[in-house]
Amino acid sequence: MVRLAMIGLGRMGANIARRLMLGDHEIVAFDRDAGAVATLAGEGAIGASSLEEVVAKLTAPRIFWVMLPAGVATQSAVDALMELSEPGDIIIDGGNSFYKDDIKRGAAAKDKQLHYVDVGTSGGVWGLERGYCMMIGGDKEIVDLLDPIFDTLAPGLGSVVRTTGRDASDDRAERGYIHAGPTGAGHFVKMVHNGIEYGLMQAYAEGFDILKSKSSERLAPEERFDINLTDVAEVWRRGSVISSWLLDLCAISLVEDPMLEQFSGHVSDSGEGQWTIDAAMEEAVPAYVLSAALFARYRSRVDHTFGDKLLSAMRFGFGGHVEMPQ
Repeated sequence: MVRLAMIGLGRMGANIARRLMLGDHEIVAFDRDAGAVATLAGEGAIGASSLEEVVAKLTAPRIFWVMLPAGVATQSAVDALMELSEPGDIIIDGGNSFYKDDIKRGAAAKDKQLHYVDVGTSGGVWGLERGYCMMIGGDKEIVDLLDPIFDTLAPGLGSVVRTTGRDASDDRAERGYIHAGPTGAGHFVKMVHNGIEYGLMQAYAEGFDILKSKSSERLAPEERFDINLTDVAEVWRRGSVISSWLLDLCAISLVEDPMLEQFSGHVSDSGEGQWTIDAAMEEAVPAYVLSAALFARYRSRVDHTFGDKLLSAMRFGFGGHVEMPQ
């Protein structure tokens, strides 16, 4: 059993805390929203009303898990914790920070004799039930120390068929998490993961848009098909080579709202897609699909298609991302 702080109780932070509590870990919960703290305290967490109180309710070496939006919010929290911490304490950033920011924070933490760990976390709003896939950066000794936390959060072997040739008795990757490398490596791997996610989502969106448009009056009457997209999504889930969790989310969305009328098709991005393209340019690696997928999201904010609505539906399905007001 480990006692740690969860700082940031949004969609991901609160459910990560809940999964840890279900695994018999103790959570000191803090958020600027006192109501969020009270809710989690009602479920068994130890509530705190300030970072100072968080520090007081932990014992050395203190473990702080920061789960806040990338950028100013995360940087401010990390800076504050570095001032409040003592040598040996550990700061974990489990959000979607830019990996180069992690490298700077890791160096600053080292100067203060603190430890900094970056955890790229995938699982969205389903993670409480399914577990979280984690890509971790930091010193191996500290990552190993934190293993009970990651093991609790990870999905475990589950029902996924083991890959031929992987037969170790204790394979972290098979259980759903890896030590990707030094500080910054975890968020770098997660960044590329999200860039790939953009491409996969765009492929589904464009494919379903082509299917929907087959009934267009621009086509000759004998070439028009009124294809049931809900059934297509369902049948592709079963035995098809393009089956995936993203396709599952498409199928769910189309059953609930076949024309996706609740979505405008204004598709936001949280930065990782652009950072992935930036990395590809720095490394001189061609990234045709990922680039096109990112630019398609930019285009969606001007001109909306059915495919854009499906992208919005998928983002809502896995991450609870609500379209930005227009």
